[in-house]
Amino acid sequence: MINLKDKLILVTGSGTGVGSGIATTFAKCGADVVVHYNNSEREAEETKEIINSFGRRCKLIKSNLKVVNECRKTVDAAAEFLGGLDALVNNAGITIPKDIKDIDENHFNDIFSLNFRSYFFCAQQAIKHLIKRGEKLSENNKNYYWPGGSIVNISSVHGKLGHPGHSVYASTKGAINSFTKQLSVELISEHIRVNAIAPGTIEVPSYFEKDPSYNREFGNSLVPWGRVGLPEEVGYLAAYLVSDLSEFMTGEIIHIDGGLTSAMNLNTDKNKTP
Repeated sequence: MINLKDKLILVTGSGTGVGSGIATTFAKCGADVVVHYNNSEREAEETKEIINSFGRRCKLIKSNLKVVNECRKTVDAAAEFLGGLDALVNNAGITIPKDIKDIDENHFNDIFSLNFRSYFFCAQQAIKHLIKRGEKLSENNKNYYWPGGSIVNISSVHGKLGHPGHSVYASTKGAINSFTKQLSVELISEHIRVNAIAPGTIEVPSYFEKDPSYNREFGNSLVPWGRVGLPEEVGYLAAYLVSDLSEFMTGEIIHIDGGLTSAMNLNTDKNKTP
C-alpha cells in the first residue's frame, strides 16, 4: 500500500466517477481529502462516507469551476479546512460529443472553461498553499527533507488519439498535456512536481446511465488488454504521483489504458496482427 499518511489533498470533480475513485483511494492510503463537486451531491456524500470510514477527514465543497473566482475560493477553502495542501488533483471535466459542424461558441466555451481553464486557475491558486505547507513541515523538523508538493492533472487518451465528435474535448486534453509540461518547468524551482494521468476506458456509473444498452462485455471488447479499467486503478497511480515515492518525477503524461494508445487498431480481432 502506498503511504499517504496525513497528506492533505484536494481533488476536484471527485463526487463521482474517476474522481471519486481517486479520492477514496487517497483516504485508504492515509490522506485527508477535500471532495469538490458541482451537481453530484448524493454521490459526493457517499464518497465522503467512504473516506470517513477509513478514519480520514473529509469536507465537501460545491462550486462551479467554470467561474475563475470559484476556482480560487475552492482551493482556499480546501486549504483552510485541511490546514494546508500537499497536493492538488485537477479532475473536474465534462464530455459532450458533437460533430464539429454543429459546434457553436457556447458549446466550445462550456467545455474549455471547465476542462482546461479550471485546471489552470486551480493550479495557480494552489501554488502558494503547496509552498507554505513545505515551509511549515520543514520548520517543525529541521532535519526533515520536504519531497515537494504535487499537482496531478487528469487528462485522457483523447489528448493523443482522434475520435469522432470529440474535437473540443480532445483539444482540452491536448492543452492539459502541454500545460503539464510547461507548469512542471516553471515550478521546479519551487520544488513542486506536476504530472498528468491520461486514462483510457475507465468504467464509471455514467456509462450505464447514459447508455442503457452498455454492458461490461462490450466495454471489455474495446480494450486491447481485454477488460475495462476501474476508477481505483487510476486512484493508485494518482496516489503514487502525490506520494514521496515520486519525488524525482515531474512533467510526465502517463497513459493508463490497457494498451489502447500502443496498439494499432487495424483489426477488430485483437488476437490477429495486420
